[in-house]
Amino acid sequence: MSAKKYDVVVIGSGPGGYVCAIRCAQLGLQTAIVERYSTLGGTCLNVGCIPSKALLDSSEHYHNAAHKFESHGILHKGLKVDMAQMINRKDEVVDQTCKGVSFLMKKNKIDVYEGHASFVSAKTVSIAGVEGETVIEGAHVVIATGSKPIVPAAFNYDKKRVITSTEALNITQVPKRMIIIGGGVIGLELGSVYARLGAEIEVVEYMDRIIAGMDKDCSKELMRSLKKLGIKFHLKHKVTTVTPMKTKVKVEVQKRDSDETFELEGDYCLVSIGRHPYTDKLGLEHTAVVLDDRGRIEVDEYLRTNEDGVYAIGDVIQGIMLAHKAEEEGVFVAEHIAGQHPHVNYLLIPNVVYTWPEVASVGHTEEELKEQGTAYKVGKFPMKALGRARASTDTEGMIKVLADQETDEVLGVHMVGARAADMIAEAVVAMEFRASAEDIGRISHAHPTYTEAVKEAALDATGGRPLHI
Repeated sequence: MSAKKYDVVVIGSGPGGYVCAIRCAQLGLQTAIVERYSTLGGTCLNVGCIPSKALLDSSEHYHNAAHKFESHGILHKGLKVDMAQMINRKDEVVDQTCKGVSFLMKKNKIDVYEGHASFVSAKTVSIAGVEGETVIEGAHVVIATGSKPIVPAAFNYDKKRVITSTEALNITQVPKRMIIIGGGVIGLELGSVYARLGAEIEVVEYMDRIIAGMDKDCSKELMRSLKKLGIKFHLKHKVTTVTPMKTKVKVEVQKRDSDETFELEGDYCLVSIGRHPYTDKLGLEHTAVVLDDRGRIEVDEYLRTNEDGVYAIGDVIQGIMLAHKAEEEGVFVAEHIAGQHPHVNYLLIPNVVYTWPEVASVGHTEEELKEQGTAYKVGKFPMKALGRARASTDTEGMIKVLADQETDEVLGVHMVGARAADMIAEAVVAMEFRASAEDIGRISHAHPTYTEAVKEAALDATGGRPLHI
């Protein structure tokens, strides 16, 4: 039997892959998508973005009931955590979301293949499924296989006591104590979930601050907030060994700049030190596709690999590992294949940490502007000065606007606060249209809202004239 031929074959059904497939279908391209697991959506929908946000919201509801409701005049007693129900609700959210992607595949007439895909040649893909092997061909093939957690051998990853984010989403009871290796986004989000529910959390971070890739002021604000939750931090430390046992785990920690060591003990050790591109057993040796020294697929400005007609997007290529970055690249590739001229502005892809308060940023940081030698000005506004924040008791955080010293063009916006993940979109839109700080300051913002803080920070950057501080 000859292989079925498609205009586009997408390998991987995460946000990058399934969005790419949808856009290809919208553009009239006959499209197939291959997913090795039984549900679509990839890491993000199944064991990443969506389930973690479900738990973050559930744990925040509990924390507010335990610590804030009384101030609102809401009295209660006998409050407790039903972890089984919390996990069940999370699973329901995941199930609904993944079924939604399946519906979109049917709606757009995209053929879905379940099984592990590997290249037989540049345009031929073999799919090892539960019912045997299927071979398909694509005039174009898009690699969107995502990433997996990095776990060094010395950490003895056993999926029971030494866990990654995948296992952390399914803990059946609140741990008494959890050790987290890595002070980045994933570790802090999941750490805050269990801290809100009553667990003692200790974070070991090699750098001198948490969320090291984001703005320093945001890092300080978030750390101050997480400390209020009771989270303890060991900055400028590294983990040398992790020893899992039947009911606990021991973690040996060493100061970064000395031989001094100490031991931490907990119910679980969550390893969250980054992710590695997933390119295992893809048969890339049968193509001209090239990997760099970090295992990422090398692509050009059109996201084409060294193999003609083969593209790569998302976590398997260079750049920040974010679902919405992968989505933009998926649309970019689809439109490029269709002969259009799309564009992705990587500088204006926002970065978000879904703790509470949330952290969000877009554009340049102060550190980057200093390195570039760019003259800039800074505007800031504290959330505690905002009426809407006081009304909701969400007064932690601040908004920071960086603007060009001469032109007043906004170069970066960084924020910590309630709904920062949503508010950052205003900054993205403004910067896409090359707005000045004065432009944002003169736009009417509804009162009372959290976004008024963006206006105030912009006014502060425009000659230091905020209205409410």
